[in-house]
Amino acid sequence: MTATTAAVDETSQPAVDQSQERPKHILRTLGKSLREYKTSSLLAPAFVLVEGILEIAIPTVMATLIDEGITGGNMPAILKFGLILLLCALVSLACGFLAGKYAAIAAAGFAKNLRHDLFEQVQGFSFTNIDRFSTGSIITRLTTDVTNLQNAYMMIVRTAVRAPVMMIVSWIFAFRISKEISLVFLVIIPILAVVLIGLAAYVHPIFERVFHTYDELNNIVDENLQGIRVVKSFNREEHEDIKFGNISETIYNNFVRAEKILSFNAPAMNLCVYTALIVISWVGAQQIVASGNDPALGLTTGDMTALVTYALQILMSMMMISMIFVMVIISRASAERICQVLNEISTVRDHENPVTEVKDGSIEFDHVTFRYSDSSEKPVLDDIDLKIESGMTVGIVGGTGSAKSSLVQLVPRLYDVSKGSLKVGGVDVRDYDLVTLRDQVAMVLQKNVLFSGTIAENLRWGNPDATDEEIRHACQLAQADGFIQEFPKKYDTYIEQGGTNVSGGQRQRLCIARALLKKPKILILDDSTSAVDTKTDKLIREAFHHEIPDTTKIIIAQRVASVEESDLILVMNAGRIIARGTHEELLQTCDEYREIYESQTQNKAGEE
Repeated sequence: MTATTAAVDETSQPAVDQSQERPKHILRTLGKSLREYKTSSLLAPAFVLVEGILEIAIPTVMATLIDEGITGGNMPAILKFGLILLLCALVSLACGFLAGKYAAIAAAGFAKNLRHDLFEQVQGFSFTNIDRFSTGSIITRLTTDVTNLQNAYMMIVRTAVRAPVMMIVSWIFAFRISKEISLVFLVIIPILAVVLIGLAAYVHPIFERVFHTYDELNNIVDENLQGIRVVKSFNREEHEDIKFGNISETIYNNFVRAEKILSFNAPAMNLCVYTALIVISWVGAQQIVASGNDPALGLTTGDMTALVTYALQILMSMMMISMIFVMVIISRASAERICQVLNEISTVRDHENPVTEVKDGSIEFDHVTFRYSDSSEKPVLDDIDLKIESGMTVGIVGGTGSAKSSLVQLVPRLYDVSKGSLKVGGVDVRDYDLVTLRDQVAMVLQKNVLFSGTIAENLRWGNPDATDEEIRHACQLAQADGFIQEFPKKYDTYIEQGGTNVSGGQRQRLCIARALLKKPKILILDDSTSAVDTKTDKLIREAFHHEIPDTTKIIIAQRVASVEESDLILVMNAGRIIARGTHEELLQTCDEYREIYESQTQNKAGEE
């Protein structure tokens, strides 16, 4: 996101549209992340099925034990059916354990693959795609949304099979015992179905709002932690607390509202359960009394016991289905948000037959126009026509918002041109293999990033196979070797996350050295010496001139001194090149360039 941030500094960033088109094939998209956990996903419901069948058989065996053994005073029958009950219970227990084990493996593995697929998808995005999703939104999808799906999936593979099977088979067994009593369930099921569907339709939009608010919350946290030094220097902790508290309160209010609505689920279930039990007990008691507990005439006590057990199983299955329904309601919004990322197609893709070699560092902009979004009325870059020979040093100056950064970000295809063409080495950049192109274009941004690890590990991002001598030589060119040698561990010095334990100038010089290790044909410095003193800046430029004369160098700078020795200087304003030439030529022909130069020269003279 660093380059994106730089783009924001140079141009007005378009608003990110959070209202994505919902994927039509959510299950198919998510199913691709199962992969090696398909077997566990099948074993879990298989064991659940066996467990459910045994639990359904137990009441029938119990009824037989009561009628033939206990009521009839038949001890062998009691022992026989007692052992059958014990065996069914043990097997059911084992199946329940195995079902839980494989369900946990399947759900955790599914979540692991899903996070990997999301992260890998984001890595392949162009900046245009990344701009559609905020940092906080991507973090929420990788964490909260994936966790919601993991919990829902575990419940589905365990309960979604068990509950319907137990409900249907229990009803069949109950129907065999008493047709009249079993009809009670046919009345209750539609009532509960209407309640659940109504709750789902009402609550789903609320959960969608909650997860979008989570995105805002994560954005606030990310922004606060990155700018914590600014927050403390301006004593704005209380302001940040209030801002965080407001967004957290919004999440709380939405969740409370949704949970209040979903809380009607339990009372509705309990009402149906107890109503069914009362009706069954009343009708069953009448039939037992009328038959005198004679199996030939009607219900027996054992039948009544089995019916009550089946009733509880049916109603508990309905309760489980309602719990699944609630979980699905919550996870549905998460599934849609995850699929938005997984189904996002990168705007920057390799050509069918890509070119795998960059001939040289020449660059040609042929009437290039660029917009961040197709809906933008005004282009960021408008009709750029420019030719840079290989090995040239090109300086770019201009005010904030003149689209200097946007211009150079088109070279390595961080964005694609909207109109016209951009050629590197005589070939349109869209025809190159992306890896090949970006290996030959090194960018150093003003706000470049160092990652946690040693200095040597950070530098080897530019070339994983670089020797210690090559690393030190690159640092000498970037004027970084001097301060590195002052560290006790030198190149093994540990860099904290974001490079917080080195100064801004040191961080910029390390990033320049990292770019030089790529040995690129094109080197782009996007205001990357702004934190470096003028003497060091001059030494870096001199090293470039003598050590990498064949590399095309593009230098964006606010200081005229950083570009005045360039072969060509571009002056930009509002997305256009308003003047071009050498330092001496621009002093004669460009009022804006002359004003910048004179103001900086006067300021320097005043300081002296």
